[in-house]
Amino acid sequence: MPFTKFTNLDFDQIKTSIKDYLRANSDFTDFDFDGSNFSVLIDTLAYNTYITAFNSNMVVNESFIDSATLRENVVSLARNVGYVPRSKTAAKAAISFNVSTTQAAGQAILKAGLVCVGPVDNTDYTFSIPEDVTVNINNNVASFVDLEVSQGIYLTKEFTVDTSLNQRFILNNPNIDTSTIKVMIGSREYKMVDNIISVNKDSEIYLLQEIPDERYELLFGDGIIGKKLSNGDIIKVSYITTDGETGNGPSVFAYAGTIVDSSGVLITPQSGVTVTTTSGAAGGGDIEPIESVKYYAPRVYSSQYRAVTTRDYEALVQQVYAPTESVSVVGGEELDPPQFGKVLISIKPKNGVSISDFHKNQILNDLKQYTVSGITQEIIDLKLLYVEVDSDVFYDSSRTNSVSDLKTRVSSALETYSKTVDLNKFGGRFKYSKVLQIIDGVDNSITSNITRVRMRRNMNCILNTFAQYELCFGNKFYKRIDGYNIKSTGFRVADDPGSTVFFVDVPSADSDIGILSIVKPTLDPDTFEVVKKSIGIVDYKKGEVIVNTINIISTDLDNGVIEIQAYPDSNDVIGLKDLYLVFDTSKSTINMVKDTIASGEQISGVNFPVRSSYSNGKLTR
Repeated sequence: MPFTKFTNLDFDQIKTSIKDYLRANSDFTDFDFDGSNFSVLIDTLAYNTYITAFNSNMVVNESFIDSATLRENVVSLARNVGYVPRSKTAAKAAISFNVSTTQAAGQAILKAGLVCVGPVDNTDYTFSIPEDVTVNINNNVASFVDLEVSQGIYLTKEFTVDTSLNQRFILNNPNIDTSTIKVMIGSREYKMVDNIISVNKDSEIYLLQEIPDERYELLFGDGIIGKKLSNGDIIKVSYITTDGETGNGPSVFAYAGTIVDSSGVLITPQSGVTVTTTSGAAGGGDIEPIESVKYYAPRVYSSQYRAVTTRDYEALVQQVYAPTESVSVVGGEELDPPQFGKVLISIKPKNGVSISDFHKNQILNDLKQYTVSGITQEIIDLKLLYVEVDSDVFYDSSRTNSVSDLKTRVSSALETYSKTVDLNKFGGRFKYSKVLQIIDGVDNSITSNITRVRMRRNMNCILNTFAQYELCFGNKFYKRIDGYNIKSTGFRVADDPGSTVFFVDVPSADSDIGILSIVKPTLDPDTFEVVKKSIGIVDYKKGEVIVNTINIISTDLDNGVIEIQAYPDSNDVIGLKDLYLVFDTSKSTINMVKDTIASGEQISGVNFPVRSSYSNGKLTR
């Protein structure tokens, strides 16, 4: 009879299937499989079947990029669609320094390799340059201005081509920043390419691929695609190995470089070299994780190295700017008013919230080779949409010993949620029902919670200058007809420099447009004095606050920031278009309230501490 089919990897069920088969055979009728020596043979068969099935399952899983778990297999599958995972990226800093020499004129050459050392968290990090830098000596001083240095160690490797062998050119050092690789064959520099478009038999190029243990291999042309190497050619490769993300942070540096003159004679500084930092070390990143490779490899392949759709831009920006954490791409046709032929790109870097003008220009230049003619790109500054909560958490006092500990646990649970994949990205979504469940699930002593949600945008003011401002929240505002929908932190204006004033809204009963006013408090906490009746508008439907021309001279918060708050019409808040959603637990409020009914103190509930589910009527944030 045929063997019983099974579709699981459970050892006991496999063993049972074998027993059922044997019992069905007339030769083994009434045989005691559990109590005989035959049980050992059954166990052996079951184990063999189990191990074979398990290995077969793992082999099949590792054959597909979606289910593969080993990095070398994921990288190999990505290679099939022409995708090279992002390497570690060296943190970069810009420094300047002067070197006093005995020579009045001539040239000073800062040699490739170690330039300076910078400390952070009690650890010294080396910073290097990938190639020589030459400057002129003027009046016995060689000045190196805004020199870009990369965190890491400069290394070189040399290969001799032997065409009689199946030769591979492998860089055995892990942690290489592939953007620093320089390949010289004789006096000619070969360029790295990521696709073979416009490559011919004479192109002096090489390809790069990741191999096991996070190492890299150089691939040269075969005489059809790229220039073929000749026997005896000497390949000189230089590169920087880096610590990646941990190398970010140093802002004070000590000089440690080597300088020679045009004849190669060592130049010894005649006095101490003081290094001035133009910008501290930033932009360092770790090697692309497996999850990212799985996500971007098919998308880069589908883009075919051309930027047409938003998905194309999302994939290609990750390729050209390694420190990218999240990308938002909005076509000009989606803007109000439309701007046809334009693409707006907003990038959240892994470290920090802004990208320097230098990196913006570099990204735009790198994207040009992929873009369609007639389409222009613009990188706009990151817009953060903050979500805050004001939560009244009811607890049973008979089931907890420490209210402060319970409050800390609630805060920790919300902090954990704030770091999940739902948030901290463009298109992120704050899920109200999930937050309620998280709070209730912290401890059995928590009986319920009433949680109110508010949104915040930070208005960065240009102080002592007349300017206009527009803040888009991307979510419809909740509108109370008596006002108190828009609130702000304090600031001062040129019209009334001695008073701290605030933004408030004056809604309209029959319109989605309200008036934005400036007011200041009076001695009576329930009233305020209007400083400027109409300074802008509030669009409750679109979720926009527009401030007309105003001269703000100072703010209560540092760096000229005014926090502007609104209540969402829906408690599920979405980071729409170019808004990067952040759940700010540091500005959220947790109030612990004793549940007098659950604790048995007031069975009737007459004096139960009722809390409102709606926003308060306070004037300020």
